Amino acid sequence: MPHPRKRFGQNFLQDQGVIDRIIAAISPSPGERLVEIGPGRGAITQALLRAAGQLDAVELDRDLIEPLARSCASVGQLTIHQADALAFDLSQLVAPGEKLRLTGNLPYNISTPLLFRFLEQKACILDMHLMLQKEVVDRIVAPPGSRTYGRLSVMIQTWCRAEALFEIPPQAFFPAPRVDSAFLRLTPLDPPPFPLQDPGHHQRLVTQAFAQRRKTLRNTLKGMATAEDYATLGIDPSQRAEELAVSTFASLANLTCKATPSPENCRLINQPPSPLIPDLKQLPPGEKDE
Repeated sequence: MPHPRKRFGQNFLQDQGVIDRIIAAISPSPGERLVEIGPGRGAITQALLRAAGQLDAVELDRDLIEPLARSCASVGQLTIHQADALAFDLSQLVAPGEKLRLTGNLPYNISTPLLFRFLEQKACILDMHLMLQKEVVDRIVAPPGSRTYGRLSVMIQTWCRAEALFEIPPQAFFPAPRVDSAFLRLTPLDPPPFPLQDPGHHQRLVTQAFAQRRKTLRNTLKGMATAEDYATLGIDPSQRAEELAVSTFASLANLTCKATPSPENCRLINQPPSPLIPDLKQLPPGEKDE
């Protein structure tokens, strides 16, 4: 098998005990449409194939495709798509109205962009089981009021039920990353519990609210929310963003993004959404996924 490549952020899972726990958590069944992102050397690919009989895999590294196909040829029906998961259209793998189950060991240097790419395609996804940097998982599942609750928590929990299942130590991978990992389950909520009039405006408002965590909402959302808006929803404008529940952010976004936006209450609506994090493609493998 080819060696791990730094430019792809590759850390191959090799611990059989961890592999067994992952398969148990996913609990695949025959007839399900399973999709694996970044199968690498196939650590969980063969086990998924044995359980479900068929599997689609999306792999960017072309040097891994032939060895992977060869090692799985006698196990089940494996279809490998040589593609960048950030650009891949998952809906092409299912018939209209059907849903797939997504799993993968995501490269930590682009994990958050991948998460948001998957959320864009949530209509065709039943659930997601993903290996991520533990710090990122902690932020995704964090409750309001905690130190780790932030933009990522609100944006993911708006659309999904998020569950941190178990931790994975660095030595479970080759090469061992410089950070701990965790296994996460995301279940898209259908219908969503917090309907949004304008998801783009909601993203901008959440991003603005957490841009300076030590400042109050009155300061961070100046120009986006008025004293009247806060009073309508019973929000204390002297609170900080980390004190607001996911549902409250949704309500505030819907209230401040009027049908006819004005510069005062929705001045950012026509601007492209700000990235939730820095461009992770610039981070070296194993660095923090902010």
